[in-house]
Amino acid sequence: MKLNTVKLAYFSPTKTTMKILEGIAEGLGAETVQHIDLTLPEADATRQDAMQDELVLLGVPVYEGRVAKTAIPRLQRLKADKTPAVVVVVYGNRAFEDALLELSDIAWELGFFPVAGGAFIGEHAFASETRPMANGRPDTEDIAKAKEFGSGIRAKVEGMASIDEASRIDLPGDTPYIDRDRSALAEKAARTLDETCTLCGTCESLCPVGAITIEDVVKTDNLACILCNACVKSCPEGARVVDDPTINKIVNWVSKNYQARQEPLR
Repeated sequence: MKLNTVKLAYFSPTKTTMKILEGIAEGLGAETVQHIDLTLPEADATRQDAMQDELVLLGVPVYEGRVAKTAIPRLQRLKADKTPAVVVVVYGNRAFEDALLELSDIAWELGFFPVAGGAFIGEHAFASETRPMANGRPDTEDIAKAKEFGSGIRAKVEGMASIDEASRIDLPGDTPYIDRDRSALAEKAARTLDETCTLCGTCESLCPVGAITIEDVVKTDNLACILCNACVKSCPEGARVVDDPTINKIVNWVSKNYQARQEPLR
């Protein structure tokens, strides 16, 4: 199979998943690389043309060991017809559990034929200097491995006479998938330090679920917030914070117990 066009389809609030897919695409060495960004609310209404004669990299972050829930209906707007795909999940150094298998199953249901899968590490959404969790990742080593992964995928795809030769790849994970119980996090959300906020609008523009609105103050829809922390990591004044005691307890535990560097699974 000839590999000319690569499309990157991703949900990536803090840009870590996007960076990994870009590294894989560089290793693929395709003539044309196109982005399909499914991160912002506009993606809920975007119609995608059917994809056939290209390789599609599907990437999502891992939330609670699963595919980020908000990403699923946006991925389901993609249309494929025996389209070769690579499934990629990015997690914050703890575990990806069933997310990679779940993403592969979603891809098959949409008409993609996954030819490879990988789990990479990105800085945890709640990482900070005082509570490190894969801080600064993906780093140069991660991107180098993403490029190597892309190079191997290119050799595999170009060695196929047609996509019909693709067999279902064996990926780690279990079915039924791990239960996604968010009851402990119900109505938990980032909040704004009004005395620090300048009403610049950065948080509102980056929220993947439209949970933030700005009037004379910043308002957050706690029920809608998915705790992706895009607003926290991107606020130029450090005015967005998550300081709930329940969340702090979880984050402290993860930071304490998952310091050892995890490496990508490809």
